[in-house]
Amino acid sequence: MKESDIPKVIEILKKHYESWEAPVVTLVAQHTNDPFRVLICALLSTRTKDETTAKVCQKFFKKVKTPEDILRLSTEQLEELIYPVGFYRNKAKQLKELARILIEDFKGRVPDKLEDLLKLPGVGRKVANLVLSDGYGIPAICVDTHVHRITNRWCLVKTKTPHETERELMRKLPKEYWIVINRLLVAFGQRICTPQKPKCDLCPIEEFCGKCGVG
Repeated sequence: MKESDIPKVIEILKKHYESWEAPVVTLVAQHTNDPFRVLICALLSTRTKDETTAKVCQKFFKKVKTPEDILRLSTEQLEELIYPVGFYRNKAKQLKELARILIEDFKGRVPDKLEDLLKLPGVGRKVANLVLSDGYGIPAICVDTHVHRITNRWCLVKTKTPHETERELMRKLPKEYWIVINRLLVAFGQRICTPQKPKCDLCPIEEFCGKCGVG
């Protein structure tokens, strides 16, 4: 894929996006624009199916609105509230520590700077950039497994790690596409450009794809 093809590809993906299943965290952001909810759902979603994350987040935010609400719950209550997400016991402890840090260091507010977000327990670059982009509307590229795989498959980048992919995409993608690229490619990657046996016959952007690594 040539860099000059990017605007056309993005527009085509936008047209098809509604017919694909949107990522859970993006749906949360679209309905709330709340960085705290985006952060919590992103943390709960790791090693967990989207359907499970959606149900747990819905249940969680009926009881929890702020970091203070988390601290009022015991670890056992938190475990029960977030079950059955993956590693729920570890995540319950993580949420307690997260809430404490948000209150003590950031006055109960989720920070809006990458370096501050990376200080929070369980938060790597992927989650931090998701909070910036979907929670605050700040241009940032959230590179998860789908974004990393697909942009390499397009031959748009040639990278070995998500961090390398993020750097390359920051160089090649116009800033106006930084926020939207994750939600488009996660849905696209779940439905069409799957890890194994991508459905090239159903792909609306096949003509632009370099098919690097596709047998």
